Amino acid sequence: MTQQKLKLSILDQSVVRKGGNATQAIAETIETVKLAEQLGYHRFWVSEHHNSTMIAGSAPEVLMVKLADETSTIRIGSGGIMLPNHSALKVAENFRMLETLFPGRIDLGMGRAPGGDRVTASMLNPANTFDEQSYHTQLEHLQAYFRDEAGTKYGPLLAVPQSNGMPQQWILGSSTGGSSLIAAKHGLGMVIARFINGHAGPLIAKQYREHFKPSEQFPKPHVMLAIAVLCADTEEKAAMMRKLSDHNLLKFEQGRFEPMSSAEEIADYTFTPDELARIENNKGRIVSGTPEKVKAQLTALAEEFEVDEIIVTTMTYSQEDRLRSFELLAEAFELVQSSKV
Repeated sequence: MTQQKLKLSILDQSVVRKGGNATQAIAETIETVKLAEQLGYHRFWVSEHHNSTMIAGSAPEVLMVKLADETSTIRIGSGGIMLPNHSALKVAENFRMLETLFPGRIDLGMGRAPGGDRVTASMLNPANTFDEQSYHTQLEHLQAYFRDEAGTKYGPLLAVPQSNGMPQQWILGSSTGGSSLIAAKHGLGMVIARFINGHAGPLIAKQYREHFKPSEQFPKPHVMLAIAVLCADTEEKAAMMRKLSDHNLLKFEQGRFEPMSSAEEIADYTFTPDELARIENNKGRIVSGTPEKVKAQLTALAEEFEVDEIIVTTMTYSQEDRLRSFELLAEAFELVQSSKV
């Protein structure tokens, strides 16, 4: 992997700030995807979360229609569809419809986490057994639907519309075994979710590559690294953003998924020794600093994991800070800006 080949993409979670609302959060996601395309980011993904007042993004397949319609070149995807929450047939139909509407631009990133608590997950799909084998079966069925090979004793079972293309499929994971082997078995792309598990290492990518079986979509293995990035003009500003991010991760670990406070509100907050220990444990999930420092850290990670694409997530209170972080990152890596007016 060489620095010149490194692609950058964005994972957006439609964060609801304290004092704000979901309408505002979704509007900011739309604003962000327009800027991402203009700046030269490769793809833009949105997440699936449930039963949380902090994140407005619960239905990525619906939001993707708006995002793709507001843009023209950037790839639009899910990061990800939590497959156990859904019928495999309905996922195939949703994404075939997206591929029909926006051919050659749709990504289907998939995971098996509930995207919230288990009670909510069981309400989303009462047939969900939370069993690993069920997830394997869903993925196998999904591939059969996309290849038009599914059927019952009554005849073929088609996922419609019959689009000419197929969404590019990715598996999300953050540890060895499990997801990396599943992605390899089906010949799908692999996304290493370092922003979820800061201890996720290159062994995941190595295991995926060693077991990879070529497919029509991916003749060769393809790994993407996902990590939280906070980039600012000054070290002081970056430190404020980092403190807010650390504070939020602590709340997440306590099950408090509430609207995000501002950096100013927690400026005088002092972390306890136990909290500092948790922050130290989580430090691998986040890269922060000025553009030069962030570029150096991301380049080092890309080389360590042997990837040519990094997808970044930037959860902040301020939309201005979020957009500025993406701008600085694009400048640092000299992304090619879109010529679209």
